Amino acid sequence: MCVGLTLTYMTTKVPNFAHSNFVVVSIFCGASAFIFGQFSSSYETLPFAFVTGGVVAVAMYLLVLKPLVKRGASVVVLMIATFAVSIVLDSVVAGVFFTFLQQEYAKFLADSGYYLYNLNQLPDILPGGVRLIFGVRPIIIMAPVALAITTIGISLLLRTRFGIAMRASIENPNLARVLGVDVERVYLVSWFIAGALAGVGGALYAIQAPTPPSTSSNIIVDIFAGVVLGGIGSIYGGIVGGFVIGFSETYVISVLTNFVDANYGYAAGSIVTTFQKGVPLIIMIVTLLVIPKGLTSVDWRRLLRRFR
Repeated sequence: MCVGLTLTYMTTKVPNFAHSNFVVVSIFCGASAFIFGQFSSSYETLPFAFVTGGVVAVAMYLLVLKPLVKRGASVVVLMIATFAVSIVLDSVVAGVFFTFLQQEYAKFLADSGYYLYNLNQLPDILPGGVRLIFGVRPIIIMAPVALAITTIGISLLLRTRFGIAMRASIENPNLARVLGVDVERVYLVSWFIAGALAGVGGALYAIQAPTPPSTSSNIIVDIFAGVVLGGIGSIYGGIVGGFVIGFSETYVISVLTNFVDANYGYAAGSIVTTFQKGVPLIIMIVTLLVIPKGLTSVDWRRLLRRFR
């Protein structure tokens, strides 16, 4: 998710507040494919989430941002436009999508073992009905594998001719055009990749945790925190930042909950989880105060020499 937001920022130089909506739309399209397509595994719907996220991202770029950029819109206007798209997509998912399912397919979903707000919690089952890998849930293995594949894939992509053209288009689009690079095509592919990565991230997220219609407003903080921590404008920084934010949020809340449970009782411990979104916010604030350009801007060799 963080890598996708980084790519959209690198092409338009504007924070995309609708990026989390790409995630949510992909989640519900993948969930619908799983239920109505009667797949045996949630992981089989990953291609649906991949394509859906990419198509939604490209549609937003072509229909909203590109026309505004051609008219000379400022960064503020573009940012407000992404926020408006976010509201529209939220309304479509939470309103039209759920209302349509409730009216047309409520009985079918109930007979399949899914109720309206349970549609978004996909079972963690691999093809063939496998429920455990080395004694743990498949998502514990599949999520890091997906991260590794994403990292390797992006690394290889950046070394291809298209990757060079993409970096040139991002750094200096006018010079890239002079050198014969089709900048608009590069931007379209970049946005598709960004949305597709958001879709895959969302599909895996839906296997791990419940994803109600309000998910977009919940995860946008995590995504921005990861991008800021890694270094906005750095693809590899997005990978590192996203991993650190996800791990920190889960680990810190787990430790605090166990501590409060042991000392003040279960009722008090359950309250701690309501402050879970405070962890990425605190990390983001500290990052902006201490290293505003993110982890990728730090000279780690120099820092290590000083520490020694």
